[in-house]
Amino acid sequence: MKKKKMVVLALIIAILTLHSTPNLAVRTYVFVSGNPIIAMTTDIMDYNNYSTGEKESYEQMNAKIYTLTNPPIEKATQGMLENYLVKRYGFFHYVEFYGH
Repeated sequence: MKKKKMVVLALIIAILTLHSTPNLAVRTYVFVSGNPIIAMTTDIMDYNNYSTGEKESYEQMNAKIYTLTNPPIEKATQGMLENYLVKRYGFFHYVEFYGH
């Protein structure tokens, strides 16, 4: 039983560590999504194509959009998966795909 608790604790620590910064969170998301090579090699930049007022809206939500320089390509639609929305909750960063 003690061994099981240690494994669970190690998993929780690993998840928190991999989501402690926006870059690590995006890389982890891309890695788990099935693109490990791209997750390790691509550069991550701030998104610059905000519409009027959109940037302030995201700042109020404690969120920011990041863009991959070498994004993965979705097999079904051949679309580039390049933009990701990162929301911050305390020290934890939550990532979701934002769109092209």
